[in-house]
Amino acid sequence: MEIENKILLILDLDETLIHATQRKLDIDFDFQYADYFIYRRPNLEWFLKSMSVDFKLAVWSSADDKYVEEIVERIKPSSIDFEFVWGRTRCTTKRDYELDEYVHEKRLKKVKKQGFSIERILMVDDSPEKTKDNYGNAIYVTAFEGKQNDTELKNLAEYLNSIKSSSNVRSFEKRKWRNNKKV
Repeated sequence: MEIENKILLILDLDETLIHATQRKLDIDFDFQYADYFIYRRPNLEWFLKSMSVDFKLAVWSSADDKYVEEIVERIKPSSIDFEFVWGRTRCTTKRDYELDEYVHEKRLKKVKKQGFSIERILMVDDSPEKTKDNYGNAIYVTAFEGKQNDTELKNLAEYLNSIKSSSNVRSFEKRKWRNNKKV
């Protein structure tokens, strides 16, 4: 598969790739950032390396830009070059009246402006409210809170491998991705 044809896989950071907490868990943390203990999701390095073969990779978090850049630098394998690493300044802050709070939304029109085709972008996130305007591109994962028996990235990799040749990722249902492998 040629690089130009690869699907762009945009990964969320907190509770998708890592868990950051000010309260230390009963297991060893991977590293610290300021007052936070950082725990990598199991199989993270393997996931990033294996997905980079067939996908373009990016990280987009609603967290502070500096935090995102520094955490990504600590968790990314040296062989991986992300298309972009974006934080909160690339999000659109919007009032969510149902949740009664402000939400930092990730709007794909900003990625489209970078030259990526909307039909060739997948977003992996644990927070549906942040990607709700792009649900046709979204894959929702279970939030990672430090459990070391977590297999979400292995399951996700299997699913992503089953759809990596799709010409339009918006053309099929992804809400029950764990049970539906597209062939």
